Amino acid sequence: MRTALFPGSFDPFTNGHLDVVRRGTELFDHIIVAIGNNSSKTRYLPVEQMIGIIEEVFRDEPRVSVQSYKGLTADFARETGATFLLRGLRNTTDFEYENTIAQANRHIYPQLETVFLITSPALAAISSTIIREIHRFGGSVDDFVPFPMPPAVSHREA
Repeated sequence: MRTALFPGSFDPFTNGHLDVVRRGTELFDHIIVAIGNNSSKTRYLPVEQMIGIIEEVFRDEPRVSVQSYKGLTADFARETGATFLLRGLRNTTDFEYENTIAQANRHIYPQLETVFLITSPALAAISSTIIREIHRFGGSVDDFVPFPMPPAVSHREA
């Protein structure tokens, strides 16, 4: 079975992420959407809430599961039996960043192959950071996420 890990913070999970997973199901038998827990970052939406939301988005797709993890992505891939990492690339800046991480992951777990999918052009401008900012200040993000966002967490002054 070809299992791929699709790691990220998914804070929040965007239509760009959805596109990568859907396209990935054409390549892999099972995709684990893996929400990393970065202790140095404060999340906008709690991990447990995001797990439930993503599970609901993929409720009709049994080949997609959702888990959270702490620690190194390569170690989590090994623990889950995943031999592929699935990553989306929006631009060359993403490639430079992801290429470095892919090399490090391969060093830690030599059987781990990273597969890059180029983001669909209509979704390339979407980022979780931009979505959080729009939402935080009361703007509509309905066109960017595949689920209704909960009420804004805060309206901090710039």
